[in-house]
Amino acid sequence: MTYRFDLHIHSCLSPCGDLHASPSAIAKAAKAAGLNGVMLSDHNTSRNCPAFAEACKREGLACLFGMEIATAEELHTLAVFDTLEQAQQMTDIIYAALPKRINQPEIFGDQPIVNVDDEIESMEWRFLSSPCSLNVCEVGKKIHELGGLFIASHIDRPVFSIFSQLGGLSGDEGFDAVELTCHAAKADWAGKIHDLPILRSSDAHQLNAIGRIWNEAAMEQFTTTHLKSALSHKNVRNP
Repeated sequence: MTYRFDLHIHSCLSPCGDLHASPSAIAKAAKAAGLNGVMLSDHNTSRNCPAFAEACKREGLACLFGMEIATAEELHTLAVFDTLEQAQQMTDIIYAALPKRINQPEIFGDQPIVNVDDEIESMEWRFLSSPCSLNVCEVGKKIHELGGLFIASHIDRPVFSIFSQLGGLSGDEGFDAVELTCHAAKADWAGKIHDLPILRSSDAHQLNAIGRIWNEAAMEQFTTTHLKSALSHKNVRNP
């Protein structure tokens, strides 16, 4: 089966995310945009993933569960998991590594945890925009120990990327792939990424951004194992 997918979508739980971007609204927007594989990747948390799983089931979408983790170096990375349990374990690890700072919604935005019917169940009190205390190699190790994939987020951006924060890739970080935004030309990065596979993602924070860029791959199932195989064999296509 051919999957057209996006692994980088934020819900209302991300402090910078649109409050209209509930898990159910994201699933509907992804289906309308022609995607059949999606992942929720809120900042430093996966607590809206249970609602997302149910929303994707309702819409007939394959889904993975993840989060965008801000490392101690203040660079962003994606964790990609097959199960809610793996994602929750990684959330627990990151929560323990976050500073005990309370979010100020009037400054940084609300952080609602919602159910599949868009009802607010609680508000996340932690300041999710903060970097955790784990460095990039430590974050990658934890993700791999849990059976997930580790991706360098939006490496073409002038902030919060491994190139902006550390000057580039050393090759020792353990990344399974790198991510480019819809604004980057792949040819400009060919000699800078240690031959790592390239993914394209929307990094959507609003519903209308979902589907503006995508990846395609023929896989038996939309799982981390099949995705890793497609990446390693350079069978993932993107614009």
